[in-house]
Amino acid sequence: MATVTEALPDQYIEPAVMIERARALVPVIQESREKTELNRRVADDIFDQILDAGLFRMLMPRRFGGFEHGMDVFAEAAYEIARGCGSVGWVHSICSMYQYLLGMYPLEAQEEIWANDPNGCTSASFTPTGTAIKVDGGYKISGNWAFCSGLDNCPWVLVAVNLIENGKDESVQRGYAVSRRSSFGIEDTWEVAGLAGTGSKTVFCEDLFIPEHFYMGLDHTMSGAPPGAEVNPGLLYRIPAFQALSISVAAPILGMAQGAYDEFIETTRGRVTRGAALSSPAPMAQLPTIQVKVGEAAASIDAAKLVVFRDARELMNTMAKKGELSVEQRARNKGNLGFATGLALNAVDILFEASGGKGLQLSNAMQRYWRDAHAAAMHISVNRDAVLGLYGRVHLGLPAGPAQF
Repeated sequence: MATVTEALPDQYIEPAVMIERARALVPVIQESREKTELNRRVADDIFDQILDAGLFRMLMPRRFGGFEHGMDVFAEAAYEIARGCGSVGWVHSICSMYQYLLGMYPLEAQEEIWANDPNGCTSASFTPTGTAIKVDGGYKISGNWAFCSGLDNCPWVLVAVNLIENGKDESVQRGYAVSRRSSFGIEDTWEVAGLAGTGSKTVFCEDLFIPEHFYMGLDHTMSGAPPGAEVNPGLLYRIPAFQALSISVAAPILGMAQGAYDEFIETTRGRVTRGAALSSPAPMAQLPTIQVKVGEAAASIDAAKLVVFRDARELMNTMAKKGELSVEQRARNKGNLGFATGLALNAVDILFEASGGKGLQLSNAMQRYWRDAHAAAMHISVNRDAVLGLYGRVHLGLPAGPAQF
């Protein structure tokens, strides 16, 4: 297969333009959010509009028409899209992160995926619930993998496997195998309370052959020198994968919190209480308790954004200057992202509680933002107990422990 040349300069889209494109899509995404949840997947027309805007190419290699924007730029765009709908924002952010991960694979794999389809996106499951057996020319994988977000929209699937050698399960040797979605069986298991519109279904296979170039060990994704870095020499593909994953989880949660805030402000400015707790009906915006809650929510979101965007920016700056991240910075990034997620959830909780009974109505977007934000925050990469414990151990001079960061 012919090698695709590097994207021409006039194909590159500046970061500010990409962020503005994401912002411009928010009203369109908002209009479809009920449909997204009811259908339990992102509609093709919404997904295609995000594709057409180039927003799935932000972390793709430039040689295949991507832009190789930094994680800081990507975080802002992911935040914007999630303001419109948590499920759409999640699928955009997570599937974009997998585009970055594919940039770490050998060139042969990248060419097979993108040479004839630069819009080829990938769904994935990082849960190692499958096995890989080494065979001539590659691997045979078997297993079932849940939580494949955006599966209906993506022609490729990446799954985590434990390598079996000499008949032994070498669980410490974990890797990631990629194949076409059509290679897997699909089970629609996604009946959930939050992020219901992400279509995060389960895939399964038995003895599926994976060519050598479509397998990559976990150690390569964390080493700073994966196979893809030889052909994609930018900073992006040297970033440890779990640093990027945490940003791709945290950023849309901030967007969900901002979306909840925007919704609350819009409905509250003209809302009048029915007077149950007052002597007569009164505008809610004039109630001191509501004013305090709005102020606390706004400050929580602002603080969370400052932390996440700053750490993403410093990550890119450190990679540019030193070419790697210290254990201390990696632990700090993980801890800060978990803490910032907590701030965002606090804002959503405050606003949902202040919405009263109206906030419970399924026609009210507030309850959806609340459910989606809490579902997203359950992801292990921003779990406060795990990541703050990691950060604390490093501060205390203890080994970081087994956490992947």
